[in-house]
Order: sequence, then structure tokens, then C-alpha cells
Amino acid sequence: MQRLRARLARSNTALGKGLLALLTRGGLDEAAWEEVEDTLLAADLGVEASMELVESLRTQVQVDGTTDEATVRTWLRTDLLALVDPGMDRSVASSRVEGRPAVVLVVGVNGTGKTTTVGKLARVLVAEDKDVLLGAADTFRAAAADQLETWGARVGVPTVRSHKEGADPAAVAFDAVKAGIELEADVVLLDTAGRLHNKTNLMDELGKIKRVVEKQSPIDEVLLVLDATTGQNGLRQAEVFSQVVGITGIVLTKLDGTAKGGIVVAVQRKLGVPVKLVGLGEGPDDLAPFDPEAFVDAILQ
Repeated sequence: MQRLRARLARSNTALGKGLLALLTRGGLDEAAWEEVEDTLLAADLGVEASMELVESLRTQVQVDGTTDEATVRTWLRTDLLALVDPGMDRSVASSRVEGRPAVVLVVGVNGTGKTTTVGKLARVLVAEDKDVLLGAADTFRAAAADQLETWGARVGVPTVRSHKEGADPAAVAFDAVKAGIELEADVVLLDTAGRLHNKTNLMDELGKIKRVVEKQSPIDEVLLVLDATTGQNGLRQAEVFSQVVGITGIVLTKLDGTAKGGIVVAVQRKLGVPVKLVGLGEGPDDLAPFDPEAFVDAILQ
């Protein structure tokens, strides 16, 4: 948790420090409140959430008549935590369901770190004593299956893949789930090819993977891997993926590389599903469960 906070504090200083500096300097006129709103928008919090937060802070300043730093920090913490919504279920499906493995489909656009995320998630689950099986349904890039297999070997779990370039990804996903059932695994993690959200044929193919897998087993979790540094553009991607495959959780990668921590709030609001995991670097242990309180505290350090 300490490392998580250190990383997040580095990435979110613009948001926390900027807000505290503005709110505690006293004499908050219209121009100052506009600056507060601009700071929130620049941190990718989204228009609606930014306006709500400003409204709440304005009311508290008016009622209390103070801009003392400790008091403002407490208000900010309470309001930000409410926006991040600590009540959401952030557990990832990883236990057998009615005598079959949990099936987790991992999707996202190119370059978000999907395959690496699947490898790191496998590592987390193995550490929790789960029997994991990986499915390399990214058949566009030969290197993707190799990369996933390397991760599998590293953490000691089998990988189902095709050695034929351009093989049908739905068939590979189907075979992986079948193998998972036969091996009595706890969870099957399916890696899919990165696809641009505006390429209809690729999105149709993702829908096909889901349909084919569901002939054999329900899909328990669809994790969308989003690059936190893409900000508002990531939200449009998220929406399209959600329409095609029904997202159940978000993995935010590269959260250590952005000053725009507000994306957590924006994407949860947009999709109505929780951020479940965050990527905070390149190391094999840099995938962490998302903790709303630690996140908000890190912003306000």
C-alpha cells in the first residue's frame, strides 16, 4: 500500500495540491471557483462530477465561513471519496462457479497493456492459491501468444494458444475454456487482440468471441483495460466496448504516469461499473486492487 500511495501521490499532485492551494488562499470569488472547476476538468473528472464537487465545496465554505487547510482537506476527502464510490464491488471473478471455472475476458484497444495485465493478474491469482489457465485469443500478433506463454511459464500456469498465424480467435478462446473445464481450473483468463473502438469488423469479432465461448460456459467477468493517460478519449472507447461485450470492471493502466486521476471517477460514472485494478508501473507486481480510500488519500497527500 505504501508503494501504491507513493506512486499515486506522484501522479496526482496536480489535482490535490492545486485544489488545496486554490481553496485555502481565502477570498473565494467567482473567478477563484471557476479556477477550481478548471482544475477538476483538467484532471479528467468530467463535467458533471466537477460541477457537483464545486457546488458541494461552495456550500460548505458559505456555511462554515472558513478556508482553513485542515477543514478544506476533510471536505475534499469526503466529497472525492463519495465520487469514487467506495460501495462498488471491486472483486474480480476468480473462483469456481457451479462446478466450472470462472471465465474472465480481457478486452481493450491497442497498446493499453492488455497481455501484460493478463500475465500480472495470473500472478496475483496464483499467489492467492488459484488454479489459473490462460487463453491466447490474440491471434493477430504472433508475439502476443508468445508473450502470454512466457508469463504463464513464469508463474507456472498453462497457456492454450494456436501456433497458426491468423487462427480464429473465437476458436482459441473456446478451446481454452474447454481445457479449463477439463483441468478443473479455478479461473480461465482470456486475452484478446487490441482493437480500435471505431473499427466495426474488429468489434464484431469481439462479440463473436463472447458468443462462441458462451456456447460452452457463461462469461463471469469482462475486464476493459484502459490507459489512464488517454483521459477523455478512453471514455469513448469504454462506451463502445461496453455496448459490444458488456463490461463488468475496469483495469486502469499507467496510472503512475498521469496527473489526471479524475479519470477513475469519469469512467465509473460513464459505464456504471467499478475500477477493479490499477497498473502502476512496469514490474510484475505493479498490478494492484483499486482501493478508493488509498486513492483519495494519495491525491490529497
